[in-house]
Amino acid sequence: MNILLTGGMGFIGSHTAIVLLEAGHNVVLYDNLSNSDASVLDRLETITGRRPSFIEGDIRDGIAMQKALANIDVVIHFAGLKAVGESVHKPIEYYDNNVNGTLVLLDAMMKTGVRRLIFSSSSTVYGTPATLPLTEDCPTGEATNPYGRSKLHIEQILADVCRAEPSFSAICLRYFNPIGAHPSGLIGEDPNGIPNNLLPYVARVAHGTLPYLKVFGNDYPTPDGTGVRDFIHVMDLADGHAKAVPYVMNNTGWIAINLGCGRGYSVLEVIHAFEKSSGQKIPYQLVERREGDIAANWCDPSKAQRLLGWSATRTIDDMCHDAWNFESRKE
Repeated sequence: MNILLTGGMGFIGSHTAIVLLEAGHNVVLYDNLSNSDASVLDRLETITGRRPSFIEGDIRDGIAMQKALANIDVVIHFAGLKAVGESVHKPIEYYDNNVNGTLVLLDAMMKTGVRRLIFSSSSTVYGTPATLPLTEDCPTGEATNPYGRSKLHIEQILADVCRAEPSFSAICLRYFNPIGAHPSGLIGEDPNGIPNNLLPYVARVAHGTLPYLKVFGNDYPTPDGTGVRDFIHVMDLADGHAKAVPYVMNNTGWIAINLGCGRGYSVLEVIHAFEKSSGQKIPYQLVERREGDIAANWCDPSKAQRLLGWSATRTIDDMCHDAWNFESRKE
C-alpha cells in the first residue's frame, strides 16, 4: 500500500511508520515540524533500512494536501494539537488546526479520489466516564476540554462523510495514553519545549533536565488520589494502526475502535515504575488539579481484538524501560 501519514514525524506517527515500513508498505510522511524534528527521517532509515518520503507542509494547505495525496491508498491522520491543558487556554488554535485542518484534508481527499482514512482519535471523546471500563458504545459528547471536543467533532464529521459517500471508509481509533519508545532508543516522545504529557516530563526529571514533576491533583476518587489512565506502549499502538490498514481497505462506512491495555495505572504508579526502570529518584510536587482533566479512564479493548486481531502485549515496565532508554541516549 501507499500510505500517507499526516503528522507522521511526531511521536505516534513515527513509530507507526516503523511498523508500516517493516511490513513492506510505501510510507509518505506529511508534517509541518511544529512539534517534531527532521532528524527522525535518518533514525527511521537506521531502524528499518528504508527511508520514507517526507513532505513538509501544513494540513490546512489544501493545494499541498492534494499534491501529497497523489497515488495514495490510505491516509492515517495524526496531525493535530494534542495538549489537554493548553487547549483550554487556546481553543481557537485547537479548533482551527484540528477541525479545520481535517476539513481541508477531507476536501483534498474528495478531489483526489482517496476514500480510506484511519483517524487518530482519543478517549477524551467519552468525557467523564459514567462507568468503567469504557466500551465503544459508551456515550460521547461530553468531552471536558477543547482538545477532546475537537476530536469528537472530527469523529462526527467523518460519520457524516461516510453517510454521504457510501464508498468512504473511516476508522476512528480512540487512543488511551500512549507512552514508551522504540526499543532501539533511537526515537521516542521528544516534544519541543516543556512537555505536556506525563512520561517525557518524568523522563526529563530522571535525566536531570527538569528539576521536578508536578502531579496535578491528589484528591481524585482513586486509590491513591492521583489520576488513573490506561497507559499503552506506543509500539502496541503502532501495531494497532498497521492492523487497521487491511480493515479499512476491505470495509466501508464509519467505525470507532478503542486502543488501550484495558487497565488503569495512577500517576504515582507510573512514577514508581519509572524509578524502578531508570534507577533514578523522581522528585515531584503535588499541585492543584489541571483544568479539563478527569479522575480515571480505561477501556475495554475487546472490539479491537475481534475486528483487527489486535491486543496490547507490552507491560508498564516495558513502557518505562523503553522511555528511559530513549531519554538516556539523548545528548
